[in-house]
Amino acid sequence: MAARTTFSSTLREGIEADLAGVDADLAARYPGDPGTRQPVHTVYVPADALVDGGTERGVGELVRDWGRQALDLLDRHAPDASALAAVLGQTDAGLAADVHDRVRAKLEREPIEDLRIDFEDGYGPRPDSEEDAAAERAARLVAEAVADGSAPPFIGIRMKCMESPVRARGIRTLDLFLTGLLDAGKGALPEGLVLTLPKVTYPEQVAAMAKLVAGFEHAAGLPSGRIGFEIQIETTQAILGADGRATVSRMIEAAEGRATSLHYGTFDYSASCGVSAAYQSMEHPVADHAKAVMQVAAAGTGVRLSDGSTNVIPTGPTEQVHAAWQLHHRLVRRSLERAYYQGWDMHPGHLPTRYAAVYSFYREGMDAAAARLAAYVARAGGDVMDEPATAKALSGYLLRGLDCGAVDAAEVEKAAGLDRRALDTLAGR
Repeated sequence: MAARTTFSSTLREGIEADLAGVDADLAARYPGDPGTRQPVHTVYVPADALVDGGTERGVGELVRDWGRQALDLLDRHAPDASALAAVLGQTDAGLAADVHDRVRAKLEREPIEDLRIDFEDGYGPRPDSEEDAAAERAARLVAEAVADGSAPPFIGIRMKCMESPVRARGIRTLDLFLTGLLDAGKGALPEGLVLTLPKVTYPEQVAAMAKLVAGFEHAAGLPSGRIGFEIQIETTQAILGADGRATVSRMIEAAEGRATSLHYGTFDYSASCGVSAAYQSMEHPVADHAKAVMQVAAAGTGVRLSDGSTNVIPTGPTEQVHAAWQLHHRLVRRSLERAYYQGWDMHPGHLPTRYAAVYSFYREGMDAAAARLAAYVARAGGDVMDEPATAKALSGYLLRGLDCGAVDAAEVEKAAGLDRRALDTLAGR
């Protein structure tokens, strides 16, 4: 016998019709994580770093040089696992040895995951002919590195911003770079291409960037939506507009699906809030407020987050290097715990502690995350009864560890009973 209900079919159908627009809006605005690899950091180098003593150097050579410098610092100031553990306050000898070995291997194999050739603050104003040549050179060298396999997984440029004094220059540099890449790729762009739009203050500037890359796609015969870009949050107006609205949400909307990530700019944003230079930091209250707003605005949209950087460089005597490493390691770990899985590294000396912090974060939590995920899949209960959303987060955590080399597929499968494909499915990838 059929269960008795009261709601009429007309009422139910009316509700469906009433919410159809909301359903479509939710699907369009909140598609979820894109399910692709996210780099653990971004390294910015000025565009003229591709020239050394008047001679061009390839992207691969630059990346290898950063790795060599990082390894040299490690060898001089923390030559073995116990020495590095002592600097970073690690007490688990097994974990320390594993992290140390993995950091060294990473610095030899893939010291930079994401490289940005900078035409903005790190490059500054130059004669037009000089910047034209630098943009064309960057395109050619990036294309060569992608072709020969020496490029990092992610690579691109940071152009000048959309403010009036430098707008035309920034647009020309973007055009020259993209055109050079397209020509070198015989009508195709590299898969790991990333573009960064800095110092955004108004959503209209984001809309202008979206219009530019859409125009490039159309002219080049590329699929619509092929080119995305990052938005740098470096001004107070990017967080709270004059109308009292959260501007960063409007920026994501203005990008029309092209925003790939939001990058926090530590020093520009702190300065715009009036923070004295000595106190400008990734952990200052103004930074935490801005990043909390960014995090909520980006949640569910598929737009990822990146923290900023520290300007304390590990150079000089060992004591000074250790102090800089301790600071950087603590800041990276703090970001990871707050779900900022990416940050900026400004110097080769930051790479050892970037990877040490990242690897420790994922290795320390791997067994517990795997056990919880295995229990969820088996519906075995355990100490914690997880929801589907938590299972998604747990699998995402393990996948991030796999992507950066913190953990291996075999050990994750042994601990969780799940292979990469199963993790991808649980994470919604």
